[in-house]
Amino acid sequence: MSANRTTRRWTWQICAALAVGLWAGSLPGEAKVSAILSTDVGNEVDDQWAIAYLLVNPEFDVLGIVSAQAPTVSPPAAHTTYLALLDEVENRLKMTSHPPLFEGASLPLVDAKTPRLNAGVDFMVQASKSFSKERRLTVFTIGAATDVASAILKDPSIVDRIVVVAMGFNSWPKGGEEFNVSNDVSAWQVILRSDVPVVVGSGDVCRAHLGLTLDQARDLIGKEGPVGQWLWDEYLAWYYRHVKPMRKDDFSKPWFIWDIITMAYSLGMTSQEIYPRPTLRDDEEFEHLQTGKTITWITSVDEKRLWADFVVKLDAYQRTHSVGQGDGRGVLP
Repeated sequence: MSANRTTRRWTWQICAALAVGLWAGSLPGEAKVSAILSTDVGNEVDDQWAIAYLLVNPEFDVLGIVSAQAPTVSPPAAHTTYLALLDEVENRLKMTSHPPLFEGASLPLVDAKTPRLNAGVDFMVQASKSFSKERRLTVFTIGAATDVASAILKDPSIVDRIVVVAMGFNSWPKGGEEFNVSNDVSAWQVILRSDVPVVVGSGDVCRAHLGLTLDQARDLIGKEGPVGQWLWDEYLAWYYRHVKPMRKDDFSKPWFIWDIITMAYSLGMTSQEIYPRPTLRDDEEFEHLQTGKTITWITSVDEKRLWADFVVKLDAYQRTHSVGQGDGRGVLP
């Protein structure tokens, strides 16, 4: 496909998405969180849970979702994650009307100066233009930050209209190696040196609050209708491939639903501190210079409230939408 035809296709898709406005509409008297999601769904199991929570939750107005790259999925990476995203939204959640889905960059930035332009980046920039410093668009970043950074590089004024709420880094004050950040360090260097407000849910906080053992995950959602059963199936498959130790009957080790920390923050289910904003070295560790900027760092999650709300929203969605029947999987041997 020629570059001109590709550009026209992107433009048509973006204009169509913006023309219909917020896909679900706002209920009278309700203040919703307007959001775009950037996700590497299909790389692990937590994105599937986070996407379901975001889309079935009437407290969010989801403007669109962008598929992000990860080196652990088949290339082109963002196309692979796009297909996983499409499957969840249309086949698992059975959404006949849903936010627009965009394919993001399949490779990380080559440096901290050059954006990777694509439909997802264009959509972020265009959608943000309806927002302001007083009313910011939330950009949930639960994969590599390539597309968010590219949007900042393409249109630096976007920092006055969005807030980045991300799962990333290992801990404060070190920063440290973490999967999402490792997949595009340059992208995070762009974000941290910019003036965009940033909220981070780090790996150590997720490990402290968002772990579920096999029994806990099954008891939480295994019987919560077809969608809950599918999420349990995803967890179960991941657990057997990556978590379960060699001892035959030991299921005590938890796995973590990392990415849902971002939604928990936006719904007021976390505690956080505001720190002086660091810059980022190439080794993923922070350098604490005097930048005059700040960063919001999540320090704890009210996981009981979060999981209770997750189940309530999942149940309410399935009572009002036709999602079919479960397929009978998800049973422990």
